[in-house]
Amino acid sequence: MNSITGHFTETLDDEVEVKCSLENNRFILCDCEKGRGIPLKRATFCPFKYLSVAEAAAIPLDVQSRGVDVGVAILLQSANQKVLLTRRAASLRIFPNVWVPPGGHVELDERLLDAGLRELREETGLKLDPGDVSAQLLGLWESVFPPMLSRGMPQRHHVVTYMLLNTSLTHQQLQASLHPKPAEVSGCLWVDASLVKAIVSAVDGEEGSVTPLEGLAPTISVSEVSPEGGLSESILPLSVLCNRAPNSGEDVERVSTGTKYALELWLKNLEGQGTRC
Repeated sequence: MNSITGHFTETLDDEVEVKCSLENNRFILCDCEKGRGIPLKRATFCPFKYLSVAEAAAIPLDVQSRGVDVGVAILLQSANQKVLLTRRAASLRIFPNVWVPPGGHVELDERLLDAGLRELREETGLKLDPGDVSAQLLGLWESVFPPMLSRGMPQRHHVVTYMLLNTSLTHQQLQASLHPKPAEVSGCLWVDASLVKAIVSAVDGEEGSVTPLEGLAPTISVSEVSPEGGLSESILPLSVLCNRAPNSGEDVERVSTGTKYALELWLKNLEGQGTRC
């Protein structure tokens, strides 16, 4: 098992630009000139950067044979410029209680957009047609679980494609149609640019305290999902969304490292549109 990002760089850089396509059920990445591709990034602590030859050889064959799975995650942007995040259910084996955009695996013969819309529908109940949205590929993230060698040897390896979908509906209109699947989603939250700036300031892998941006309340309102799929309002400390990925022990409720990367790309996209944020 090797790093996908590392394949495209002769150094220890954690971000490159690539061209990507989905052809005959194969996700193809290839080199491109700088400024002409899609960013592909891995965490600074990506396990594949630090695996020794002996450790790599010791990874069980059933894990190695899985190869690299392809996933799609949807950054659904409302008309009033908020993005939907969902908290993964506590019962999930991979990244439980972690805040991410809706998403999942790409199935055979699916286009990326179709897979994203299907996952959005299955996880949140939001039914959008391709004609209802404008879609844009923001970037690619190399995801490994567990995310650090200090927390165990790699078990899962993904390339996650982050797609931005713009809708003409406000987040209040979209919220009214939310019917999350309790087996996968335990909470929902709409974030704006100010909140996102605080979230991405908590850089995973770095030390030191996190200072939320001025003007933000210390708590935020989230929609909790009941076992029956109902929604109720709850209060969550902002500090929870600013948690960093722990180096050891049990994981904590936080925004995933890949999601922070995608949210940074979203902020750049807003700025590129001349949107005040």
